[in-house]
Amino acid sequence: MSKPTLLWLRRDLRLRDQAALLAAVEEGPVIPVYILDDHGPKYRIMGAASRWWLHHSLAALDAALRARGSRLILRRGKAADVLAALADESGAGRVHAIAHYEPWWRNAERDVAKRLDLVCHDGNYLLPPATVKTGSGGPYKIFTPFSRAVVEHMPPPAPRPAPAHMSAPDHWPKSETLDECSLLPTKPDWATGMAEEWTPGEEGAHERLDDFVDKASDYDEARNLPSQEGSSRLSPHLHFGEISPAAVWHALRGRSAGVTTFRTEIIWRDYAQNIILTYPDYGKANGKAAFDTLPWRSTSEARADISAWKKGLTGYPIVDAGMRQLWTSGWMHNRVRMIAASFLIKHLLVDWRVGEAWFWDTLVDADYGNNSVNWQWVAGSGVDANMFGRIMAPLVQSPKFDAGDYIRQWVPELAHIQGDAVHDPDAHGCRPADYPAKIIGHREARERALAAYRHVKG
Repeated sequence: MSKPTLLWLRRDLRLRDQAALLAAVEEGPVIPVYILDDHGPKYRIMGAASRWWLHHSLAALDAALRARGSRLILRRGKAADVLAALADESGAGRVHAIAHYEPWWRNAERDVAKRLDLVCHDGNYLLPPATVKTGSGGPYKIFTPFSRAVVEHMPPPAPRPAPAHMSAPDHWPKSETLDECSLLPTKPDWATGMAEEWTPGEEGAHERLDDFVDKASDYDEARNLPSQEGSSRLSPHLHFGEISPAAVWHALRGRSAGVTTFRTEIIWRDYAQNIILTYPDYGKANGKAAFDTLPWRSTSEARADISAWKKGLTGYPIVDAGMRQLWTSGWMHNRVRMIAASFLIKHLLVDWRVGEAWFWDTLVDADYGNNSVNWQWVAGSGVDANMFGRIMAPLVQSPKFDAGDYIRQWVPELAHIQGDAVHDPDAHGCRPADYPAKIIGHREARERALAAYRHVKG
């Protein structure tokens, strides 16, 4: 029998439209392997919510592989060491993988390539990062021209089906169990809300897509309304590679404003990867060096305010609803993400990196590229960003985007308040005793933020 091939899986946990898997299958027996590598990422190991998702996604993938005569091998350790050991154990001659662009994965790919025959394939994005370049041949920094350049290459190739069968090796190497990986919370189990909300895995991803396709034409408007189910909720499935962006692109029909807007957001994922490819430290370093002089409040000074923000106890209902939705479900409506991020950065004058770290731990779709780019966009510190002086007013945003029912759902203390009073119970004289007063006034916060920003402007 021919030598087996190792299929190195990371954030590409699918069988359909999986270029590395299809290439490996063509060569003969395949050993699919997932390595829980907490060594390479260092301080960027997956957060708790992501680990919960990963557990269930790996279980779903193993079941799908077994239905095709294969199985998933689980190991823990440094990726290059584990793959080298597996190659020795199995006699594997090659490793196939989908290319990743986070700095720790690029380092790991270089380490693996020094020891084994590694073949990397594209497939997690519409285009391989660095495909489109400016007229001068450099990377794009601004999203709008980047998006236009990507559209010129669209549509992507049609997604390819999963193989009906996969050849197995003569002998399967030893695998650890999912329970041994300790990915799930236990004491306490805080993930019950996530289990009610999500179905991790490839089948769950395609169910979400099928549901969204029927309402995608309304996305341009509905995406901004937290009280409606206008979002696709595909973000964690795309992050873990349970569905390819090409499959999503081709599933969307027509040329409505909603479809166009959603496709632009798929392109934003590509943009974020291009940014972290150009600026690998984007998750911890300001895109604009001038922001290094902004006088953020110290963590010790702002500790109580940061805690109130995390717990959804700021006294601003739209912010609190978002933060409680995040804690319960591992996800937050995109419009509310911007409001909550702006509140931490500008109302509380807390370094954007504090918020980015919290989202990294609590979001099921926590993605190094998207998370870093989005936080720096709100902070104004990114290479393409909103102006710092544009300070979102939560008490204006909430009624503007009809967030009343959303607030009532996630802030039960306010569930009985009818009409517009729910957006600002303080102003209407109906704040319940068990709901906190505002931790800072909007005008006071705005003036403090603009004063701090004057240090940046020089």
